[in-house]
Amino acid sequence: MPDADRIVAAVGGAPKYIVILGAGFIGIEVAENLRHRGHNVTIVQSGPSILSPFDPEMIEQFHVNLEQHGIRILVNTTATEITEYAVQLSDGSRLTADVVVSSVGVVPDHSLAVDAGLRIGEAGGIWVDSQQRTSDPNIYAVGDAAEKVSAFTSDDQMVWLANLANRHGRLVADVVAGLDVSARPSITTGIVGAYGMAAAITGLSEKAARRAGIDHRVIHLHPGSHAGYYPGAETLTLKVVFAPDTGRLLGAQAVGRDGADKRIDVIATASYGGLTVSDLMNLELAYAPQFGSAKDAINQAGYVGDNVLEGRTPTVQWHELDARQADGAVIVDVRTVEEHSAGAIPGAMLIPVDELRDRLDEISATEVIVHCKVGQRGHTATQILRSHGIPASNLDGGYLTWRAGMDSIERTNSTTPLQPN
Repeated sequence: MPDADRIVAAVGGAPKYIVILGAGFIGIEVAENLRHRGHNVTIVQSGPSILSPFDPEMIEQFHVNLEQHGIRILVNTTATEITEYAVQLSDGSRLTADVVVSSVGVVPDHSLAVDAGLRIGEAGGIWVDSQQRTSDPNIYAVGDAAEKVSAFTSDDQMVWLANLANRHGRLVADVVAGLDVSARPSITTGIVGAYGMAAAITGLSEKAARRAGIDHRVIHLHPGSHAGYYPGAETLTLKVVFAPDTGRLLGAQAVGRDGADKRIDVIATASYGGLTVSDLMNLELAYAPQFGSAKDAINQAGYVGDNVLEGRTPTVQWHELDARQADGAVIVDVRTVEEHSAGAIPGAMLIPVDELRDRLDEISATEVIVHCKVGQRGHTATQILRSHGIPASNLDGGYLTWRAGMDSIERTNSTTPLQPN
């Protein structure tokens, strides 16, 4: 709160040029609030995309939403110098700046522990055991400065979440009271919102699983936030990461204007309880048309995930498509003529799914990848082709996921010089 008061005092009432360094959760929230107050806001992000815990294709629509509300976002660049009225960037450009807000991350404030001679862990925080004891058994540590254990890698990590800090405070009280309790490994669940859109994440992202060397499978869905026939339904983008052998839930991301929070909370709870992606099919969730669907987005994730887990529907990820095409795979677009005309994957041949059975002789390839808008018609087309002996896979998440992924790459690779603001 003192930081917020200082920002408000520094900005004042008249419109200002504000530069925010860092596009994490705090940077995004500060940017939205300052923009609401009428200021010119630019975010400078060192990485290729905002909100780095998320995968790029998942956070693309959130990025676009911020820009549509007047927030300028510069990626793959850093501040090299801050002067009285400007910020010099690593690409050689300069940004006018009346106020600069640094939101580039945090480090544990463990100076007291260091002075006391306590052990500092490999993640950089205060080392604690499963009961929050430090290396001195008479001293406990909880909160952001204390390390947590990852439920997926078993490594120590830093997790800046208030719910864990509160829970571990309660745990220490129980330990002191003589109860036999231990901290559970962290699955790390968080959410951020801006301009009516929420982005939520739990567990491992795809890139985090890859970085940790954890074998995984991925599914993308674009279900409605509630029953489509009831007014106000919004498209929700949902991604689930799971183990290819057991179906164990490893992580999920949800982005949308309605329902992202409760879907992530369900998957976080399922992950905590040791459920698999297939178990999501059978969860009985609260239903009324204004709140969800009879076959909820979570249930749909279970159906799609189970098809992949059991090998019924082989899938290809959006970022694998170019390489598969280069190796000779043929892409078949099974959407309508109108959808194809509005936007298509380069090189894709159009055969609407309703015409597929009558046009099988047009497909001659050792590998076929089919796609629709979100994946459902692609699943149907995959089954039709495979039943006729044609090796086929479905483009996971369909055209919408591919387009979001390609937009994120194009944004990252953009070399358009910046104009002074």
